[in-house]
Amino acid sequence: MMASVLTGHFLELITLFAIVLIHELGHTSAALLYGVRIRSIQLLPFGGVVEIEDTGQLSAWKEIVIAVAGPLQNVVLIGFALIFRHSGLGDSAFLSYVIYGNAMIALFNLLPILPLDGGKIMQAAASLWFPYHQTLQWSSRISIGSSILLILYALWPLVMGQSSIQFNLLLIGVFLFYSNWMDHRHMPYRFIRFLMNREHWYEGSGSSASLAQPIVASPSKHLDSILRLFKRDKYHFIYVMDEHNKIVAVLPEQRLISAYFAVDRFS
Repeated sequence: MMASVLTGHFLELITLFAIVLIHELGHTSAALLYGVRIRSIQLLPFGGVVEIEDTGQLSAWKEIVIAVAGPLQNVVLIGFALIFRHSGLGDSAFLSYVIYGNAMIALFNLLPILPLDGGKIMQAAASLWFPYHQTLQWSSRISIGSSILLILYALWPLVMGQSSIQFNLLLIGVFLFYSNWMDHRHMPYRFIRFLMNREHWYEGSGSSASLAQPIVASPSKHLDSILRLFKRDKYHFIYVMDEHNKIVAVLPEQRLISAYFAVDRFS
């Protein structure tokens, strides 16, 4: 901020800060409307991160709405700036900067990289069709791969023989890569938290018959591999079938989760 004062760009910095703040307030407002507790709000140059307390009761569609609420604020601000500029109200150059800043923050946040909004939308949307463990795996891989591409794009001027690089973009790419690499390492714990929060999900919408989905397994199938077939917003009955394709048992998912945690996972 002091550097922006010395270089005469303080107004641009404050404007960008206000845009980021309004973007994050969009996420916060949507989360509060769903009764979600906000743990922290981190303001970053590319937007920010609203950390919510996920107890397993937040559905995929609700998470998508919360993620979309941020870029939606940027669209609204662009609309107001266009109206003011068309009406001749305010400084045209400043309004153009507001439009540019909102467009850049909204579009950048829609990249399919966690924890950006696009990454959250991608992960939540994938969990509607694919098992949750598989969703965690592929969203992490896509985020890491996209972060690497972002770093390479920032370094591309060096490859082309230019002396300068896109330093801000490089720092953001490195931050996103590190964040997603650490998240990838912690993925087993995220899956365990998903299983632990299933009880809260039962208390919410888990009793609806339309959410039930069967899983067919053989008696020899490992417990871990069955649990990895669980979907986020579905309730599962596990049909155990023998080698003659006869059903020998029908188990609710609570039985498998209880058996899973009956073993010391960290011994």
